[in-house]
Amino acid sequence: MRPNRSTLLIVGLLYLALRRVLELIVLLLRRTEAKELEILVLRHQLAVLQRQVVRPRVRVADRALLAALSRVLPRDRWQAFFVRPETLLAWHRRLVARRWTYNARHGRPPKHQQLRDLVLRLAGENPTWGYRRIAGELQGLGMEAAPSTVWAILKKAGIDPAPRRTGMGWAAFLRAHAHSMLACDFFTVDTALLRRLYVLFFIELQTRRVHIAGVSANPTGAWTAQQARNLTMALDDGSQRFRFPVHDRDAKFPGAFDDVFCAEGAQVIRTPIRAPVANATAERWIGTIRRECLDRMLIGSRRHLETVVAAYADHYNGHRPHRALGMRSPAPKPHLRIAGKDPPAFERRDVLGGLIHEYTIAA
Repeated sequence: MRPNRSTLLIVGLLYLALRRVLELIVLLLRRTEAKELEILVLRHQLAVLQRQVVRPRVRVADRALLAALSRVLPRDRWQAFFVRPETLLAWHRRLVARRWTYNARHGRPPKHQQLRDLVLRLAGENPTWGYRRIAGELQGLGMEAAPSTVWAILKKAGIDPAPRRTGMGWAAFLRAHAHSMLACDFFTVDTALLRRLYVLFFIELQTRRVHIAGVSANPTGAWTAQQARNLTMALDDGSQRFRFPVHDRDAKFPGAFDDVFCAEGAQVIRTPIRAPVANATAERWIGTIRRECLDRMLIGSRRHLETVVAAYADHYNGHRPHRALGMRSPAPKPHLRIAGKDPPAFERRDVLGGLIHEYTIAA
């Protein structure tokens, strides 16, 4: 453990004091003539050094010792010091202040970390609550806190008052309606012969489940609208209904595409211009399939790309863990669960020729 500054100062001061006491004892044992001669030599050496050094460097322990000696030496003998009398008095006042200074805290005690965390949590989860409403909620939870205390915590954390936090942003809207939102987008893939193909996909915002709609080299408006019809018919087989399809303002999404969802009672949401963050879930999935699959292999044809993206979507939906889902997959496949202390045996399944591996417990 490293000693603090106060400990080092005390040790240095005791060392200097011990040296000076020993020198005083030796000086008392000498003859008067020898002492006077030595004082003359030291005074001359001090005068020589003062001509060479404009401002001597004095440590804290030196200041403390000189200040203490100044209270013993008569005032008319202070010319022996190499500093001014005002400096000696200032050092002594500082020494006295250090002696009678306590590490006591003044004012109100600091706020408990648990209280701060709870106030920030309540303010984040309830944008319409003001500091008085939060203080009342804390009282119901058994934690006494004045409204002014809650206000100070929110201000220090940079959280605006309730009227400025009530407006629902795009991120809050997505979280509130994620169970009924379906994002869609295109991404492109260049084949080995430099032919560009377009992949249309849909992704459910709450479950992160991906639906590959189709692959085309020329995605016309009629083709895109037909893929939307195929998706709605496939989703009719389940109980999930999506009220808010989200897509950008690309010309590949014509009015006929939106009409397919409007006929199902949905309200199509177009993202702002040049705002990919408004469709962040779809953009992240494009980055995922590129990093884990498409950037690591060459695509030969449209049929080859359809096979690859279908296989990856099946891996993404049924096996790949997701942080947003608590490290679960969107549609996990049934697998064995063996309880025991010994680690079970595992089996590896290769996807896309070994590009991706899936591990399951051996039966």
